[in-house]
Amino acid sequence: MPKFLLCTFFLLCFGLKAQVRPNDSIRVEQYPTDTLRAARSGAEVLADIEKSNAPADIRTFSPIKAGLYSAVLPGLGQFYNRKYWKIPIVYAAIGTGAGVIVWNNKQYRRYREAFVAELNGLPHEFSDIRGVTAEVLGNRQDQAKRQRDYTIAITAGIYILNIVDAVVDAHLYEAHRDPDLALSPSVIYDEGSKMNKAALTLNYRF
Repeated sequence: MPKFLLCTFFLLCFGLKAQVRPNDSIRVEQYPTDTLRAARSGAEVLADIEKSNAPADIRTFSPIKAGLYSAVLPGLGQFYNRKYWKIPIVYAAIGTGAGVIVWNNKQYRRYREAFVAELNGLPHEFSDIRGVTAEVLGNRQDQAKRQRDYTIAITAGIYILNIVDAVVDAHLYEAHRDPDLALSPSVIYDEGSKMNKAALTLNYRF
């Protein structure tokens, strides 16, 4: 009986061993995908160091050139300073002034000719209008002349302001880039009117 049990045990072990089969597979080695970069030459390293230590390329503008450009052609100084958004403002202001000058000068000449004709007893443009006298025509003539002269003065001031603006922009270009100097809008409380008002603050850090 014990021999029978022993033989049965060996047969079972042999059968289990025969059923276990190893997997037929090829082992694949896993290599890292990262590769070493090629060594850089000394000239390339030196060029990178010089580029890193080079001073920043800061563009500067000449106030003299900016002023001369604006004097020759209004708006050209602003173009030189790369303040392109100011150019339409300059031309709109000067163009409006020039148009008002031409219109007032035309009115002055109309009333001047009528005034001279009225003094000489000759017909003129306003002869058919009741109440038009030499005094009235003279007053209208003086008013048109005065408005023309005021407009010439204002337009000349705008022209000069155009030159000053270009010079100041060119001169203060570096100050605009200075992080220690800042000009920013702000709101302040007015004790007199008890209201908040818009203002500009100038901050300078030592």
